[in-house]
Amino acid sequence: MRVLIIGAGGVGSAIARTAAKWNLFEYVAIADYDLERAERAVDGAGERFAAFQIDGSDEQSIVALLRAERVDAVVNALDPRFVMPVFRSAFSAEVAYLDMAMSLSHPHPTDPYRLPGVKLGDEQFALDAEWRERGLLALCGIGVEPGLSDVFARYAADSLFSSIDEIGVRDGANLKVEGYEFAPSFSIWTTIEECLNPPIIWERDREWFTTAPFSEPETFTFPAGIGPVECVNVEHEEVVLIPRWLNARRVTFKYGLGDEFIDVLSVLHKLGLDSTVPVRVGEVEVSPRDLVGACLPDPAQLGDRMSGLTCAGTWVTGTGVDGGPREVYLHQVVDNEWTMSEFGSQSVVWQTAMNPIIALELLDSGAWSGAGVLGPEALPADPFLDLVNSHGAPWALEERTAKGG
Repeated sequence: MRVLIIGAGGVGSAIARTAAKWNLFEYVAIADYDLERAERAVDGAGERFAAFQIDGSDEQSIVALLRAERVDAVVNALDPRFVMPVFRSAFSAEVAYLDMAMSLSHPHPTDPYRLPGVKLGDEQFALDAEWRERGLLALCGIGVEPGLSDVFARYAADSLFSSIDEIGVRDGANLKVEGYEFAPSFSIWTTIEECLNPPIIWERDREWFTTAPFSEPETFTFPAGIGPVECVNVEHEEVVLIPRWLNARRVTFKYGLGDEFIDVLSVLHKLGLDSTVPVRVGEVEVSPRDLVGACLPDPAQLGDRMSGLTCAGTWVTGTGVDGGPREVYLHQVVDNEWTMSEFGSQSVVWQTAMNPIIALELLDSGAWSGAGVLGPEALPADPFLDLVNSHGAPWALEERTAKGG
């Protein structure tokens, strides 16, 4: 398989490094607006790897590069603003498409904290019939969350439950970054987008609806010594993906942000610094959100200062296959010290990066296949989870005390 990664930030670089370490794929190219950054991502990786300069918004240039390099699949590792240009380019070039974040949502114009407007991924799903008609696959949301979390949901539905009450993705960590008062471990642009947009929830009787940011706080106890963390509703792709393929009464996503993180995001919102609309400063125009990003450390460069564990997982409740009540938490815990020593990438970006690699392995072998715009839960979970276990950061299933009816 010949693969092109677009975006040489933390996740894109981790994909390239990990593919090199695991000796995967016939050919791997990485392209970025900053050619030097792309070259650093493949430095020392060998002759199968190449770097290119590309503008992620220039569809003609992307199509030309896909065709020139005879690419079979493109992995979009850019922030969500660039989902649609790369998505359309893959369709034009007739190659498989993978991303880790779907097309952007737009809040309801008059009732944003009750009704969804344009949901995450709506722009992509609107083109599903065209992808199916052409026999092309767009595998969307195949990072860790969304991605591995959706695979966990599919596994639970297939193997663990006869009926499901709630599928709730729960993410928490005890990561610390030395030397910074505030240093997000992932793109602040994406973090602001998902945390300050109205969170979306799905219920069988209501379908999709929204709430206020940081709503419904709950304390969730994470494994491996991370312990109890307060989690709140956050907008995320799993809630729009899982109900399309799996049967559950309720689907939610809650993130363990912590009071300080919520306070910082709330202040950014109050000051208008979360806006993507450029404002004039002297003789230049700049997006406030881009300015915030420029003022904060690059998450890809935080690994040497970071310590602790990050946990991604899917909490499922319902009726087990034996007919009794069941509650489980399927999860993967990753240690930052291990990812830095093995891959030179901090834990959050590496945990995201490993999943599109596994998906590409399955597509290359034929264990996964399909056409149209699909989420990870549309495909069988077992081969994916087998590869997760073979690559050094195994997943686990924790039985929890289920409440009887």
